Amino acid sequence: MQPIPFLPWVWRDTSWTEQRSDDLSGRPDTGLIGYEVVATDGDIGKIDEDNAKLPHDCLMVDTGGWIFGRKVVLPVGVVHRVDHEERKVFVDRTKEQIEKAPEYSEDNEDYRDRTASYYEESYRLMPPML
Repeated sequence: MQPIPFLPWVWRDTSWTEQRSDDLSGRPDTGLIGYEVVATDGDIGKIDEDNAKLPHDCLMVDTGGWIFGRKVVLPVGVVHRVDHEERKVFVDRTKEQIEKAPEYSEDNEDYRDRTASYYEESYRLMPPML
């Protein structure tokens, strides 16, 4: 269950790190590069290799063609679970909610504040559906 209030930069469940055979102690999120990201209503993209440039409490998602190839930052608090066999990260937001998220920009340092504000409002309006 997601902590109340929503804590965007806190992993909801870290048990998925124990399921990996490789050492993820330094940056467990970089072990997810290339994994598909699945919203509550379908696939939204993949964890981008630029994820390693972000703080460990963020996931950089390349949304590919369905929203014109944008890169968005997801706070790790939206991750519902990770399936290593399928190489998928499941999040508890819809495609539309992620589509409307602030786009990542290397030139704009306030992406964390914008992202946190966006998702805090998202959870206020619609609590997790999973």
